[in-house]
Amino acid sequence: MTFNIELVAAIVFAILALGLLWYLNKRKVSFSVRTLIGLGLGLIFGLTLKENSLIVEPIGKIYISLIRMVVIPLVMVSIINSISNFEDSSKLKSLGIRAMGMLLGTTAIAGIVGIIFGNIFSVGKGIVFEGAENFVPKEIPSFMDVFNDMLPTNPIKSMAEGQIIPVIIFALFIAFAIIMEDKKNKEKVVPFKAFINSFSTILMRITRIVLRLTPFGVFGLMTAVGAKNGVSTLMPLLTFVVAIYLALAFQILIIHSLFILIFKRRSPIKFFKGIWPAQVVAFTTQSSFGTLPVTIESLENNIGVSSSTASFVASLGSTVGMNGCGGVFPAIVAIFVANVFGIELTLTHYILMILTIVVGSVGIAGVPGAATMSTTLILTTLGLPIEGMAIILGVDAIIDMARTLTNVTGAGLAAYIVDKECK
Repeated sequence: MTFNIELVAAIVFAILALGLLWYLNKRKVSFSVRTLIGLGLGLIFGLTLKENSLIVEPIGKIYISLIRMVVIPLVMVSIINSISNFEDSSKLKSLGIRAMGMLLGTTAIAGIVGIIFGNIFSVGKGIVFEGAENFVPKEIPSFMDVFNDMLPTNPIKSMAEGQIIPVIIFALFIAFAIIMEDKKNKEKVVPFKAFINSFSTILMRITRIVLRLTPFGVFGLMTAVGAKNGVSTLMPLLTFVVAIYLALAFQILIIHSLFILIFKRRSPIKFFKGIWPAQVVAFTTQSSFGTLPVTIESLENNIGVSSSTASFVASLGSTVGMNGCGGVFPAIVAIFVANVFGIELTLTHYILMILTIVVGSVGIAGVPGAATMSTTLILTTLGLPIEGMAIILGVDAIIDMARTLTNVTGAGLAAYIVDKECK
């Protein structure tokens, strides 16, 4: 039996890192700081000890499982509880229209940002396509298939499979029924409203318990990222990764800031400070859907968005719009693939790209890797070879972190802007 010194070192490092995070929690160090420390420790751990560091990967997987455990019931109950308290149904209709407009509008602009940065950096030029054996093109569903999948034909099945749009629609039906019945037979809906209100309180308590584990979960997740995606993976596609990150940063820091200045006439600093915890969790979990509890809590407690707007718009934004996965990323990938295969894109291509981005961004599942579907749709619409996506598989996990952060920020921005009560 051989003595594996690297495995022993990995065990010692893991114990010390987890102990440090526990100690910082006891010392009441802020949530964001502890999460960032967990992120840094995980990345260093994974990059230095490679496969031996994967002993802590289950911690990250457990954290993701707990988040997914609570998110569906939390979203459903929060929407029922908040929407059923709307006395004027016209306000709800107005909220939905404004939210959709903001989510799709920012995603269209994100597509334009992607086109600009993709051309500035000439992404893909000089790279030779060699294919990838493990690349399997995604089958693109028809519009009717997408539409049918959004309908809650079996709400229980939708909940089990984590399909957020059908759950939102089903929750809205319940909320509307409560509003209508409340006007006719108030005494009959009082017990149910009391139950929903109590259940919402309990779910929020469960959510807070799970969120306390975030720094530990982030440590496990980032360790896996560092171990499986070393620095050498980045080098051949460095320009592509830099273009993506700068475009996403531009979308957040410039475009989102301008929206706040124009529509709210407030400094963007308050918004970014408030949404920061959700951004950190989104970056590490790579799931807009999984970040929902943190997003809603950040909007309500840190930014002052009403609970009805936060739960409804943030939930909608986890599948509709998505500035990173649905806007910036597919636009840059399209330019990348066109350059790799020597295909010249015209103004007509770019106009078609933006239109497809807006339409295709509706119904994207907010889970890791969902950007593949929206990008496949763009490439197929433009007549570009979707096999070209195989080249970027090696860096997709690294890019997905920033994509998801941008998605969550865009959803939070939409909630902040459309909420008339929040100044």
